[in-house]
Amino acid sequence: MKAITLKEPWASLIVNGYKTYEFRSWKTSYRGKILIHAAKGVDKNNIDRFKSYNLNYGNSCIIGEAHIVDCVKVDEELHKKLLKIDSNVYQESGFDETYAFVLENCKKYDKYIPCKGHLNIWNYDL
Repeated sequence: MKAITLKEPWASLIVNGYKTYEFRSWKTSYRGKILIHAAKGVDKNNIDRFKSYNLNYGNSCIIGEAHIVDCVKVDEELHKKLLKIDSNVYQESGFDETYAFVLENCKKYDKYIPCKGHLNIWNYDL
């Protein structure tokens, strides 16, 4: 099964349905189900920003799943659209956001699956 590792709060924002676009500097041709892995590290600069969302963060574990249905080039039009959806989630970051993975069917697991994460899209044996 394919998986992707993200720091918290980003992983939890996806599995709870708040974030349906995941930004990367690279594109992917992969389409289909992907496990969402919460990294060991946390994006400390952004944790306080999402306190009102009442998220339960994972650490070094698979916390849910989503489906990658598309990968699009990020442009000004998409950025404006996302700011209208949720300006808190989609405000500009300091990272290279060249591509956006479009996510659907985001789902949080009741029981997290402990495991190590990896860079890029990686394979997890169920």
